Amino acid sequence: MKQIDEIGLKLCKFQAELFEASVVKTECSSPIFLRRFMYSSVAERMDKTGFLFEASNISSVLDDIEEEFGKSDYGKKKYHPEELYWMGYIYRYWCYTYEKTSKQIYKIIKPEELKSLYFPYHSLDPAQAIERIMEAKGLIEKDFTQKGVEIFRKILKEKKK
Repeated sequence: MKQIDEIGLKLCKFQAELFEASVVKTECSSPIFLRRFMYSSVAERMDKTGFLFEASNISSVLDDIEEEFGKSDYGKKKYHPEELYWMGYIYRYWCYTYEKTSKQIYKIIKPEELKSLYFPYHSLDPAQAIERIMEAKGLIEKDFTQKGVEIFRKILKEKKK
């Protein structure tokens, strides 16, 4: 796992602000926008180094996504801007620190599920929130010492029978 640094934090903030702006500046629903973004060439560029050195602002990135996928007014469900900000931050933080692509993270947790975790997790440190999500999905191996103790207890229990 990679430690978050200044570049990572700036990427997280940019993506969070982009997601937040999508409520007002896009016509499609939030879930559609999020899927489009996570599969976009913009997200792919953010997954690699150098994105912050591009001359990009939120409007131009939204235009890039619309140009890539076409204009759409599909869907009516719009998420709250605060939820979208948090979701954008979490998605990018996860990509950056675990060195995964946006597509890989999107496949692990879809927007509706991540949105449902906003209230219980939004006050946590992003690393803690991601760790809890991964634990719930069985993506983190337990501490090997703890696992060894559990196996040992199981063996002892079976011997007593």
